[in-house]
Amino acid sequence: MTSSEYIKHHLTNWTYGKFPDGHWGFAHDAAQAKTMGFMAIHVDTMFWSLLTGIFFLWIFRKVAKSATSGVPGGLQNFVETMVEFVDTNVRGSFTGKNDMVAPMALTLFAWVFLMNFMDLIPVDFLPSAAGWIGHTFFGAEPHHVFLKVVPSTDPNATFGMSLSVFLLMMFYSVKMKGIGGFMGELTLHPFSSKNPILQAVFIPINFVLEFVSLLAKPLSLSLRLYGNMYAGEMIFILIALMYGASWVTGAFGGAMQLGWAIFHILIITLQAFIFMTLTIVYMDMAHTVPEHH
Repeated sequence: MTSSEYIKHHLTNWTYGKFPDGHWGFAHDAAQAKTMGFMAIHVDTMFWSLLTGIFFLWIFRKVAKSATSGVPGGLQNFVETMVEFVDTNVRGSFTGKNDMVAPMALTLFAWVFLMNFMDLIPVDFLPSAAGWIGHTFFGAEPHHVFLKVVPSTDPNATFGMSLSVFLLMMFYSVKMKGIGGFMGELTLHPFSSKNPILQAVFIPINFVLEFVSLLAKPLSLSLRLYGNMYAGEMIFILIALMYGASWVTGAFGGAMQLGWAIFHILIITLQAFIFMTLTIVYMDMAHTVPEHH
């Protein structure tokens, strides 16, 4: 592969969908994946998302079943520390009463962290293994076998999570404030007047401003995570290209990869924390009822 082909290969999802002629199958390149349209499925994103989610549930269930009141083991101590960390953040940012918020925050933090953590696996390891399996058992050309292993570098995954949070926020906004209270938030702020004519003028202006602000919440939540993780993955790919030049650039690339991986641990943790914190804040906004309401 050329450098350009190598980058494109590593940034192309394993896609299943409907071809223009009507038959269903896997795309052999990015152009075919594009023709499949909106209903195409990124199989690798689904697979790694589900796998990391199941791993999270298995670990926490295992710890919960074997928890002891005595001196905890290393794994139990780690899980208890994470639960306490999330609980502290929920208590500090969420002023309402909803037993679902803390478990949701814990799930999002752990799940997003695990998906981000996949970025620390060497960029060629799993895609090369997938290419070998595809060629050995299915006769596929290795460069036609795609496998992106970081679900959070796929906007479909980050938008899916952010839209789920957005729908929950909308549901609790209407539940806590009623339809009238929710619409009042969108139309009576930030500009208001006791003059009914002037207030009628302000209503569409307020609606445009508040509606844009409302839509910005899921957009910022998803794009922040996607953008940071995509950029981190791209840097790993560019560093990997250095191994094919010479032993000098390869050695330099190895040092760069180690340094970036160490720094990236902070990034993947921070992005999981930001996603969790913003979710808690948005849920708190949904549960906040003005005193005059």
